Formats: sequence, C-alpha cells, structure tokens
Amino acid sequence: MAQFEMVKDFFLGMSRSRVSLVGAMIVTLTTPFLFGYMLADAIWHVKNPYVGGLVYLALGPLFLIGLALIFIGAFFFRGEREVHLFTLEYLRKYFTEPGMFGRLRKNVFLIVLLTSINFVVFSMFLYRAYHYMESTAFCGQFCHTVMEPEYTAFQNSPHSRVGCVECHIGAGADWFVKSKISGARQLVAVVADTYPTPIETPVHGLRPARETCEQCHRPELFHGDKLKVIQRFQPDEDNTLVKDVMLMKIGSAGDQARDSHGIHWHVSPANKIIYQATDRSRMVIPEVRLVRPDGSEVVFRTDDADELLNAGTVPETREMDCIDCHNRPSHIYLAADRAIDKKMVEGVIPRELPYIKQQALAVISPEYASDEAAMTAIENKLTDWYEENYPDLVSAQPQLLNQAIEGARQAFSENVFPQMKVGWDTYVNHLGHGENFDIGCFRCHDDMHETEAGEVISGDCNLCHTLLAEGEKDPEILEVLQVE
Repeated sequence: MAQFEMVKDFFLGMSRSRVSLVGAMIVTLTTPFLFGYMLADAIWHVKNPYVGGLVYLALGPLFLIGLALIFIGAFFFRGEREVHLFTLEYLRKYFTEPGMFGRLRKNVFLIVLLTSINFVVFSMFLYRAYHYMESTAFCGQFCHTVMEPEYTAFQNSPHSRVGCVECHIGAGADWFVKSKISGARQLVAVVADTYPTPIETPVHGLRPARETCEQCHRPELFHGDKLKVIQRFQPDEDNTLVKDVMLMKIGSAGDQARDSHGIHWHVSPANKIIYQATDRSRMVIPEVRLVRPDGSEVVFRTDDADELLNAGTVPETREMDCIDCHNRPSHIYLAADRAIDKKMVEGVIPRELPYIKQQALAVISPEYASDEAAMTAIENKLTDWYEENYPDLVSAQPQLLNQAIEGARQAFSENVFPQMKVGWDTYVNHLGHGENFDIGCFRCHDDMHETEAGEVISGDCNLCHTLLAEGEKDPEILEVLQVE
C-alpha cells in the first residue's frame, strides 16, 4: 500500500506539470527503441552506422532529456498551487509533522530508486555510445560522402584491421577530449556544408608518431635488407610483364644492432633530426639540423634558405619521426599507372586482352565530373575501341572485355572521387620520391642542402636501396636467388 501511495504521489506530481508530461511522453516513445537496439547491439554487434547514429546520437540524448524534464517538471513546474512547496515554512512542516515526514521519506525513497535505475540506464547508454563513436564504421561511413575517399583507401591499406582511433586518437584522456572537440567541429561543418573538398591531410593534428606507430612497430628491430620485386606491364599489344628488383636497405634505428644504419637511421635516438619547413604541407625544407649524442650540431641549408625562412611566414620547426616519410600509412592512393598494374597482377583485369594496359590507363586518366560519368565513359570508350580494333575477339570472348571494364572501374573508384575533388595526384605520398624526384626523400636528399664546411645531404639512390634490375622480363638476379 505504501509503495502504491508513493507511485500515486509521483504520478500526481507529474500530472500537475506540463513539462513532466512532455518528458514522460518522450521517455515512453524512445525507451522501446533504445533498449531494443542496445540489447541487439550487445548480442549481435549491429554494423549499420546510420541506425547506430540514430539511436546513440538522437534517441539516446532525447531519452535523457525526457528523464530530466520529468523530474524538473515534478519539482519546479507544478503550477501556481504548488508554489508554496519550497517555502521555508512548508519545508519546516515536512520535518516536524509526523504525517508529512512519513510522506517525505516515501518520496525520497522513490526518488533514490528511480535515480538508481536511471543511473544504470545512463551508464549503459554512455558505454555503448562511446564504443559506437570509437568504431571504424562510425568514423568512415556515417558521413559517407565526406569520408568515402579516406575510408575506401583505408580498407585497401596494410592497416585495414587497425581501428581509426588507434592512430587518430590513441591512449590518453587529453587526446580523447581533443578528438571529440575536433569531431564536433567537423560534424557542424558537414551539417552546414562548409567542409573542404578535398579533405586536407591532418599533418598538424595527428598525435606524435612514437605514441601511436611505435605501439606496434619498433624501428630499432628492423634489421637487415629486404628484397622488393615490383611487377609492371608495358603498354604494348602483349601487355608485357617486366620487373624491377631492388634491395631495400631497411637497416635499423640501433638498440639491438651495433649502430643505426639504412633507412631507419633517421629515427634512431642517436640521430636527432630537426628541420624547418616553410609551407604547411612540409614540402619546402630549407634547413635541416642533425644533433649528435654528444650535443654537437651539423646544420644543412639550401642556397635560398635565408630568403625562404624570412619570407614573412613563421617556419615550422619539427623533429623528424615516422610520419615524415610514412605520411599516408593507412590512406594510400595509387597513381593511375600503378592502379592498373595492381589490377592486372591480381587478375582482376585480364592481361590476355591486347593493349589493355594502354587502353585502361587512357580511359581512367581524364578528369570526370562525377563517378557515374566516369563509370559510363570507361565502359563506352573501352567497348568502342575493342569493337573497332578487335571485333572478332570481342565476339568470341566478350567476358574478357566485360572483366576488363569492371577492373578499370575498380581501379578508378578506389583512387578517384570526383564529388570530393580527389584526383590521381591530390594526395602526396612521401614514401619514395615520386616520378619527378621532387617529393619524399628528395625534399632533403637533393645534393642542395649543404653545411658551411661543404658537406651535403646526398641524393644518391643507393643510400636507401640498390637497384638490381629495372624493367626486365626475366631478371637474372631472381634466377640466381632461386637457384641459391
């Protein structure tokens, strides 16, 4: 009976407040959907990012607002007749008169009970919402158009099984808070349609690489050299397969090796490299300082260093780490030529189709207004060319042309996104030196950074790799290695 009276009193208080009634309606409508989804997500791990967004970003906050309105209305907006509820005289009666004090205890008990239930619900909601907003599906698919290029490249990268937050946020409360503030700003930009196209590479917003990359990778243990074989196809009738063979001098950053050497010499604790960049993308580097273990410094500068450093913009001073070379470890966009070669190596584009390397490269290279326009143009151009030049082959083996069209479309759609203005050369990858030898290593290794004593940062390719074969159909070095 006492419990019934408490419930009756509580609902009586709600009925006297329009605010509480609105809150009760919100809670009643949202509760089944919220609890049902949370239960399904906990058991089956629902992958759809839009359903999760609706629940955790809309229904969840709406449920919490409804709860707040119930209590706010019950205690603060109960109508003019209840204004005396919070007067000092009324409260004094509550604590001095036995009958009223008993009623107070019942209400307090009810409030504590409901608060405890709400606390459990609130905790469950926050836990599930936290994991949802840390998921790769939320990061890559919720804002589909905006994040489609990065998410697509991520899925095709060596780090496709590493969650976005592992690199972009990592451990630590400070970076978690920074990421959520940044995410809120980006969400507003998406809603207001003010986001940049293409999305700028966040070279200035990432955590220090050694707090993220080196949680899995240890440069000091990358010992020795690595044989690398690159397969390429010539744009001739037979789509001739040729190979480049290189011995990559991976080296070591020291520690368990006697000293630092090879490519990873750059990140050795014994070789502290500090450079100054005069542009936001860190492409122009007029000064490099090498700090040795004994504290001595060697300064390398270009001839125009003073002019660039004093041009009016404040140069960025940065200590070199993994990201300066591996600047796109998870969002890798291929050049058009490499994209076609990759599809041919995988067998997605049939190499037995004459001139397919030449023709596929020709149809995916132009700029297209939209993805739909590109898909149509790729099909029409390849179909027209082969029907004109190899009609008998198309009639006898139409599946070859259909397969080639689909492969060329994949090569395009995995690397080019017209709606976000992402083209074949939009994003620069510093892991290497580019076709024109003007990016990556050659930002510093250009034989133009020189000390006062005449020592230069060498641009010799053999510092990082030894070229054993280039463009050969059957490299002799591979036969030698197979025999041995």
